[in-house]
Amino acid sequence: MSKKKPPVGKPTVVSTGTNGSGTGDAVHSVALDGLYQNWFLDYASYVILERAVPRIEDGFKPVQRRIMHSLKEMDDGRFNKVANVIGHSMQYHPHGDAAIGEAIVNLGQKDLLIETQGNWGDVRTGDSAAAPRYIEARLSKFALDVVYNPQTTEWQLSYDGRKKEPVTLPVKFPLLLAQGVEGIAVGLSTKILPHNFCELIKASVDILKEKKPKIYPDFPTGGLADFSEYNQGMRGGKIKVRAKIDIIDKKTLAIKEIPFSTTTTSLMESIVKASEKGQIKVKQVVDNTAKDVEIIIHLQPGQSPEIAMDALYAFTDCEISISPNACVIIEDKPHFMAVNDILKYNTTQTVALLKKELEIRKAELMEKILFSSLEKIFIENRIYRDIEEAKTWEEVISRIDKGLKPHKKKFYREITTDDIVKLTEIRIKRISRYDSFKADEMLKDLEKELKETQHHLRHLTEYAIDYFQKLLEKYGKGRERKTEIRSFQSVSATEVIASNQKLYVNRADGFMGYGLKRDEKTEYICDCSELDNVIAIRKDGKVMVSKIQEKGFMGKDIMFAGVWKKGDDRMVYNVIYSDGKSGRTFAKRFNLPGVTRDKEYDLTQGHPNSKLHYVSGNPNGEAETVEVKLSPASTARKKIFEYDFSELEVKGRTSKGNTITHYPVRKVDFLKAGASTLSKISLWYDADAGRLNKDGRGKALGKFDGDDQIIAFQRNGSYKITNFDIANRYDPEKTLHVEKFNPKKAVSAVYVDGESKQYMVKRFMIETSTMDKEFGFISEGIGSRLVVVSTAESPEIEMEVQKAKDKPKKMETASLDELVEIKGWKALGNRLSEYKVTKVNLVQDEETGLEEGDEDNDVVEVADSEKEAPQKKKLNQTTTSGSKKGSSQASSKPRKSPSTKSSKGQSQSQKSKPSSKTSSAKKPKANAKAAPKKVKKAKKK
Repeated sequence: MSKKKPPVGKPTVVSTGTNGSGTGDAVHSVALDGLYQNWFLDYASYVILERAVPRIEDGFKPVQRRIMHSLKEMDDGRFNKVANVIGHSMQYHPHGDAAIGEAIVNLGQKDLLIETQGNWGDVRTGDSAAAPRYIEARLSKFALDVVYNPQTTEWQLSYDGRKKEPVTLPVKFPLLLAQGVEGIAVGLSTKILPHNFCELIKASVDILKEKKPKIYPDFPTGGLADFSEYNQGMRGGKIKVRAKIDIIDKKTLAIKEIPFSTTTTSLMESIVKASEKGQIKVKQVVDNTAKDVEIIIHLQPGQSPEIAMDALYAFTDCEISISPNACVIIEDKPHFMAVNDILKYNTTQTVALLKKELEIRKAELMEKILFSSLEKIFIENRIYRDIEEAKTWEEVISRIDKGLKPHKKKFYREITTDDIVKLTEIRIKRISRYDSFKADEMLKDLEKELKETQHHLRHLTEYAIDYFQKLLEKYGKGRERKTEIRSFQSVSATEVIASNQKLYVNRADGFMGYGLKRDEKTEYICDCSELDNVIAIRKDGKVMVSKIQEKGFMGKDIMFAGVWKKGDDRMVYNVIYSDGKSGRTFAKRFNLPGVTRDKEYDLTQGHPNSKLHYVSGNPNGEAETVEVKLSPASTARKKIFEYDFSELEVKGRTSKGNTITHYPVRKVDFLKAGASTLSKISLWYDADAGRLNKDGRGKALGKFDGDDQIIAFQRNGSYKITNFDIANRYDPEKTLHVEKFNPKKAVSAVYVDGESKQYMVKRFMIETSTMDKEFGFISEGIGSRLVVVSTAESPEIEMEVQKAKDKPKKMETASLDELVEIKGWKALGNRLSEYKVTKVNLVQDEETGLEEGDEDNDVVEVADSEKEAPQKKKLNQTTTSGSKKGSSQASSKPRKSPSTKSSKGQSQSQKSKPSSKTSSAKKPKANAKAAPKKVKKAKKK
């Protein structure tokens, strides 16, 4: 009989049996793909179900569940050596002690289920725990309350069949989300981030109240996190986590909290690597971590601490991205779920377990009431005496049953033989000491508890809500959120990288880079970094942008070389070139915000023999005046003349330009610089990110140009004047108010004096001019803090005042310019009120108009007699006077001198409708965030 052959093209495994002489007597062929399919799937299923992925019911992996079961079996209230716990757990877990020990340490470090004693390591520093024989553990009170209940636990045999272990533990809490979990299986992985204990309980209550909860991760290492792309923990989501960095002084930064999944060691190593690459200028990094994290970073001279902070986020592990992937086991299959769905599942499960416990308790109470009633009847009716003459056991049972017969209708079920046998086991001593009154009281207590249990079963949702709230009261203290929720503004690496290289150019040979040797042929251009792009404009009219190199060829006869920034529309290039076809000379101005790297672009009209005579690049769109010298052989009467680039508009790269002469040009020389011809930059302040931006996020600060400055008021009662660089950063936690600086405006401030605890008020002029230095203007006592600050002419506040202890609090309004005169910036000021002040809010004047210097060119005339008093609006946060978006009314309130005292009555006495007559068809545009004071009556010249 012929043997069956394996399929063609499929590899086989041949097994050969041999006799004593080595001669083969049997051959068996098996297809490898069949073995692979069966064995690999079995292995993958085992790893997914029994090793790496947690069950949704209790949130444990098998090894963790077996550890918790062993700890319960060993629990006697005292600490147990972890080595003993590992040994006990090996009765249930069919793997080595190393895996069990690592899992115990992981559970202990989460500080929720296990109380620890000894050196258990530190997740912040990465230090490992001591050996298992040196550390001890026991179950926490929280674990004993919510994890265990033998009556509601489903059991199975252990791997060797000798003992029973739980299939899942009856956890009455969303433990999976509270602890988080991470595991890699075959073909899939899971990563569920830890969430805040208190927030999970509150979210579970919201679910029971049919509200939609919002939960976000909370990390034990603290830090800052942006959850805008969290996607409820599902695949494709992303979280940005940052270290918490404080600026100690101009040369020192301190890291107080680190991102989740990093350690102080790894963080320091990443900072050192970035410093070695020249991405950030750091002199020294010192780790002072003890009870709290503290990494001190000493900066090199000249390095801005704000830019250094952004560089740490851009180039080191001070900012990391975490991709969650919530995968759990449900009914022996892996499922990808959103954290909200996991929370709903766990909340529903908790309600079901509570219901099951109530039903068990109800059954126990009913049985206790039944037997207590039987016992009472048995003793009080002296039924026990009827069995004295019984000769057989059957006769004993029969006589007791006969004695109970008249009372059987009182019970909720039939009386069984087991019940009667139990009565016969009552001792004579107990019968003789039976107290009917105590028995009745005990029955009343049991019946009362039964009614409560039945009530809870009828109102199960309310019972579950009460259960969660008691958990929060009992265990929530000290488990407040550690990770601060923020909205991060992306940091561009090219903007914050340290300029640690020097850019050189060899104009004649056409080479550029930071690796050129400095000699007579090369020329220093500027400082640069290794991430920069460089631009070269050649004499033949070609321009090219390329990635910076040590030595890169850009083409011969380079006339302009520099660093090129993508998207920079304020960099304006001024060019004069001669057209090779017509011989005419043209001037043009253009910007170059976007190009393709390593591609040549023509700045001329593309004709052969065209050439550039002059080119310059100005970062703020400045114009300039040049001297044009014509060829001596030309027939022009005036062979030397000036040309002013401010007469040209800024257009695109492909524009032809304006003709400046028909005659041949010999040379063009720079004569004098000019002012910027570009409009001012509109800036906004994003209070959440603490950054300036041009994208309209946050509060509008106005338009900036030249030497304009920004003033930032801190909550500690200090101010700092800075430039309007986009890279500036203002700590959102410390900054109270940011606005465009006007030295002519008086500052009005309300603060709390730390020593007297009184609210104080002061007004002063900014007398300092030092940039980037904080100046304190309130008392220096411990606890002093700034509450309200405004640069409005007549700011008003609303304060909550209590005039006597037995009288209720009242709200009063006051004008700060009436309470105190303008004094020196170091003056302490006056007491805000003679009564006790408990709360102060700023009332904002909603005036419409344009800030001085930011007007439109349209003429707007408003009659002097037609003025309308500004409306008032209460603010939750301190702001200066602003404008109401979309309003068409303009305030013409006259500007007052800062040194004079104004009257509240005069500022609001005149009211009438605004004039509808204007000399222009256009109405004034309202700036939504500016603080206008009056509308220009004459056209701006």
